[in-house]
Amino acid sequence: MFPWPTGAAALALSAAALLAGCLWAPQPVDPPVELPAAFSAVGEAPATDRWWQGFGDEVLDGLVDEALAGNFDFLAVWDRLDQARAVAARAGAPLWPSLEGRAGALREVVRTPQAGRVYDTDWSLGLLAGYEVDLWGRLRATHGAALLDVAAGEQDLQAAAISLAAAVARTWYLLVETRAQLELLQEQLQVNQQYLDVITMQFRKGRADATDVLQQRQLVERTRGDLVRLQSDLTVVEHELAVLVGRVPGTLETPAAAALPELPPLPDPGVPVEWVRRRPDVAAAELRVQAADARLAAAIADQFPRLGLSVSATTSAERARDLFDSWIASLAANLTAPLFQGGRLRAEVDRTRAVAAEQLHDYGQTVLVSLAEVENALTRETRQEQYVRSLAEQLVLARQAKDQTLENYTKGTTDFLRYLTALQSYQGLQRQLLAARLDLVLFRIDLYRALAGGWENDGL
Repeated sequence: MFPWPTGAAALALSAAALLAGCLWAPQPVDPPVELPAAFSAVGEAPATDRWWQGFGDEVLDGLVDEALAGNFDFLAVWDRLDQARAVAARAGAPLWPSLEGRAGALREVVRTPQAGRVYDTDWSLGLLAGYEVDLWGRLRATHGAALLDVAAGEQDLQAAAISLAAAVARTWYLLVETRAQLELLQEQLQVNQQYLDVITMQFRKGRADATDVLQQRQLVERTRGDLVRLQSDLTVVEHELAVLVGRVPGTLETPAAAALPELPPLPDPGVPVEWVRRRPDVAAAELRVQAADARLAAAIADQFPRLGLSVSATTSAERARDLFDSWIASLAANLTAPLFQGGRLRAEVDRTRAVAAEQLHDYGQTVLVSLAEVENALTRETRQEQYVRSLAEQLVLARQAKDQTLENYTKGTTDFLRYLTALQSYQGLQRQLLAARLDLVLFRIDLYRALAGGWENDGL
């Protein structure tokens, strides 16, 4: 129930409040789409809200905490929530009687031939209380809509926190993978340079063609070029992570020895009908449907008569010390009804009804998109695990092929091009497997983000 004015109002105002008729109250809104009975995959571990802690990565835990405290976009979401709370407080003010105090002083100078100048001073005090009886629930519906906006803003804050944590986790592990790729490229460059030295020596002895040397030089230079490009990518990712946690680019230091984590067991997404109520963006969409319904109720009630009550007390005297000797009190009631507004009020009803329909459709779309995010993340992770296993097997075979081709080349039974092809295939698979492992981690982060509900933040 929303607050109703009580307490020190005049007896007449309290009695009039009992005349209030049909009052709006929020009702749960079922998703306008049919939810599936279960998700396509079921894990073993329970889904947790602070999901990033499941990686067992203290660096990541610290980065997320720092981002939630210092990311400016996230702080702006807090500011918008504070604005919504202030708007709700303002919208609730008409539910209470208003009280105004007035004070005045009037000094007149009258000049007559007989008395000359005569000074006359008049002091006055007054109190005026006013109250609108919410006959049709218009004020309560308006306040209720504002309160629902606050609740939706709180859900938006939870959703923003989840998205920020996911962005930090994705960027952190992208940084870890980029560093690993850089280290792998440096190792490959060293190996390729060693092979170039060997081929050059063979060429000088007349045991290799100039084409073999040129091809190996090209591989060395290509690896160096990849290193330059990757070093640039590494700097960019470091800057992105610094901005996410609220720091100036170039000032964030993270351990260089970090590695991609082993994934914990697949989380259990639960039953869709329960999950959909837990997800913050879905909950915010439902609350906005309720808020739009409240504004529609207020627009309809705005077409009906309004009853206003006022109580006043005034006093005046020629001397300030005599102000409290006598008072004049009055009680007034007025009833106003819109007779002709040129269709303005009806148009407002039509507008708010269309807004309510829009919010309902947005709610349905949010549910569908959320379901797709869960199913997509489940599918991608399942397929990616198979892909990683395939790449690992391919890498074993590629290493065997490289070693065998090198042996054949040293024996003179095959040409250098065949060995070079085997070497490039092996080195490419090394980098490809590392990137695939990163994608597997990123798909798990997407799944956690899609399943996560909110958690208690300081200040909520």
